[in-house]
Amino acid sequence: MTTPGIGLIGLGTMGSNLALNIADNGHDIAVYNRTPERTRAFVDGAGELADKLTPCETLTEFVAAIAPPRNIILMVPAGEVVDQHIEILRPMLGDGDLIIDAGNANFRDTNRRAAEAREKGELFLGIGVSGGSEGARYGPSIMGGGPKPAWDRVAPVLKAIAAKYDRVPCATWMGEGGAGHFVKMVHNGIEYADMQMIAEVYGIMRDGLGYEPARIADIFAAWNKGPLHSYLIEISAEVSRAIDPQTDRPVLDIILDRAGQKGTGRWTVIEAQHLGTPVSAIEAAVAARNISARTKEREAGEALFGPAPQALDAETVTPQCLENALLAGKVACYAQGFTMIEAASEEFGWSLPLPEIAKVWRAGCIIRSTMLNDMAEALTASGRVNLMFAPFFADIMKRGQGDLRSLVSKASLGGNPVPALSSGLAYFDMMRTGRSTANMIQAQRDFFGAHSFERVDAEGAHHGPWVGS
Repeated sequence: MTTPGIGLIGLGTMGSNLALNIADNGHDIAVYNRTPERTRAFVDGAGELADKLTPCETLTEFVAAIAPPRNIILMVPAGEVVDQHIEILRPMLGDGDLIIDAGNANFRDTNRRAAEAREKGELFLGIGVSGGSEGARYGPSIMGGGPKPAWDRVAPVLKAIAAKYDRVPCATWMGEGGAGHFVKMVHNGIEYADMQMIAEVYGIMRDGLGYEPARIADIFAAWNKGPLHSYLIEISAEVSRAIDPQTDRPVLDIILDRAGQKGTGRWTVIEAQHLGTPVSAIEAAVAARNISARTKEREAGEALFGPAPQALDAETVTPQCLENALLAGKVACYAQGFTMIEAASEEFGWSLPLPEIAKVWRAGCIIRSTMLNDMAEALTASGRVNLMFAPFFADIMKRGQGDLRSLVSKASLGGNPVPALSSGLAYFDMMRTGRSTANMIQAQRDFFGAHSFERVDAEGAHHGPWVGS
């Protein structure tokens, strides 16, 4: 065994699988966990890959085991734990040694850490890794941020372990500082909205149409053979079909309807407000998860007002209608996400490569889908234009917006909640309205605060006749 040139700290589920992926691609790697028992158990369970692993029981031993210039991956909980590890490692490292935070960090923390590293003459990368535990083991989507030379140094390893789409690695440098973690954050926000829209369509089928899980599974499976082909649609079919071995009931029927979250969707919404970019579908998805946690209140609401979901007409709310509506809602959601990334690119000076981002998401990550290849082509051909306006996706919106409108209308009349689909439709309608109603808002602001307004027929700031009267 040769001396490893790379090491990994943190042998939780993601860290363990990432280390095995690196070893599986022919690289010797040193590994360390704060509990030596975990490190020993990990290596003992690595099978034939154990020969590629150098287990270390102290950080001093870990650093010494890696050949300089060292590449050290942190797979520890985001936040203070990352800062603590950097502070402990700092005096142990030499010139050219590189720390790589591959956890789910807030990009603002990554910006701060990158700035501190520059001031001290150190090397630091923040990379977003998407795909869950399976992706970490067999090929994630990787979004890099930090100094380009540092990325280039470790890119051969990262591209080797990344997912491949038509043999192209889903691993790309996004820009300086926290660019990689920012793109990963928006990915997760889109993931929230994508999942919520699927859940809303599932709710229409379950509550509005009375379909059993097995039939719902068949519909999802059929959709996965068409334009909605994606990982999330695929697993939606699988979970709909699954049977609980303890009760012999569909698993969906025994799962508590309270969705968890780790905060990245919330971060996306907060940052979108800072950037002044609309991500209303993501906002609706985050709010829906928050509302799902209020189980007792929802039960009290049902007791007070009666059950909300009402039966819908299966002759008009067909699987084709649902598919078209979901497709249109999905396009609106992704348009919001890419618009936010473009705004961040300008705000932080990152020059984020929109087509390359779509390509990185084509495989390995949770939102991977056939449509992302079409998005990459559309963003390449149309430049930095709202994705809904690119010809390919404009055609989808033209064909699907009628079904989305019909579904949202019928669902609302029947009391079936569809917050993300409704938000996607409202966004589409606002983006196709040449003259909005904001002139009324400007008149109100000028009336009560003399904030002034612009005129359609003259330059400069103006006031209405009410000011000073």
